[in-house]
Amino acid sequence: MTELLKIVEKTVSDKLGEKIAVIDMQGINPFTDAFVICTAKNSHHAEAIADAVIDEAGKVGFDVRCKEGNDKSSWILVDLNGVILHVFTEESREIYRLEKLWGDRPIRYIEDN
Repeated sequence: MTELLKIVEKTVSDKLGEKIAVIDMQGINPFTDAFVICTAKNSHHAEAIADAVIDEAGKVGFDVRCKEGNDKSSWILVDLNGVILHVFTEESREIYRLEKLWGDRPIRYIEDN
């Protein structure tokens, strides 16, 4: 597991992201090695998780390629190059079902706090 992935997982967990899933994208996606997916309680919580990940990754020198979404969004995406974070509200996660879309890839779930 890369240092960046460890930072993202820990920060999402510390900020009480729920149903954290890590999808291995190595070898099929030239832009990233992993997707981290989590559920936030609401759009403000999603923004707090995304911002915390950006802050923690930045402290050790990882750059953000882009962030899409804000505190009014039901899906926030943070592209950290090697890891892409998807933060959903419960309703949006059920609609987009990324785990199902990438169901043929290895998926690891992290226990909730």
